[in-house]
Amino acid sequence: MTQDTSRLDPATLDWSKGDGLLPVVVQHVHDGRVLMLGYMNREALEATQASGNVTFFSRSKNRLWTKGETSGNTLELCAVHADCDADTLLVLANPQGPTCHTGADTCFGDAAAPALSFLGQLDALVADRHAARPAGSYTTQLFEAGTRRIAQKVGEEGFETALAAVAQNDDELLGESADLVYHLLVLLQSRGLDLADVVARLHARHA
Repeated sequence: MTQDTSRLDPATLDWSKGDGLLPVVVQHVHDGRVLMLGYMNREALEATQASGNVTFFSRSKNRLWTKGETSGNTLELCAVHADCDADTLLVLANPQGPTCHTGADTCFGDAAAPALSFLGQLDALVADRHAARPAGSYTTQLFEAGTRRIAQKVGEEGFETALAAVAQNDDELLGESADLVYHLLVLLQSRGLDLADVVARLHARHA
C-alpha cells in the first residue's frame, strides 16, 4: 500500500486535554493488528508527516523519539487519522521489523490479532517470496514457473474446491478452499497485484 499523501493539520486537533500530548494507536496497514500505543505532541506529528517515519514524544526521555532510531525497526507512515473528538490519533503503518522491544511483532502479542488478519500476513509473505525467491520454497517454484502455470493451478484448485463442496465433507472443503486462496494470492502477486487491490474493488462495488 502506498503512503497516503493527505496530511492531518495539527491546528485541527485538541492538544489541550492531555497537556499537549495525544494518545496514538498504531495499526498495521495490511493486516489490521494493533502494533503499539504511543503519544505525540504537535512537533512529533509534524516530524512524522515530514519524514514518513512514525515519531513520538517520549515521556521517559522527554524528547521526540522516532520508532526504530536505535533498532532500525521503523514504522513507515501510510496514513494518520483523528477521532471524532480530535484528541486521539490512529496511525496506519507498515512496520519494518518487529514493533515491540521484546522482538515480538506487536506490543500486545499474537492473541490480540483480528481473526482475519492472517490473510494480510500471508499476502505479505507471498509478496516477500516474490521479491526474494528463496531456494527450496514452493512459492518460489510457482513464481519461476510463470503466470500461466500459476493460473492453471488456480483453475485446478477452484475445480477441486467446487467438487469438495458437493461431494466431500467440511474438512475437505476447508482444505481445498485454503489451497485456492493461497494460489490466488500467488497469482495476484505474479501480476503485480495483491489482496488489498481485491479488497479495494470489493469496496468500490459495495459503495
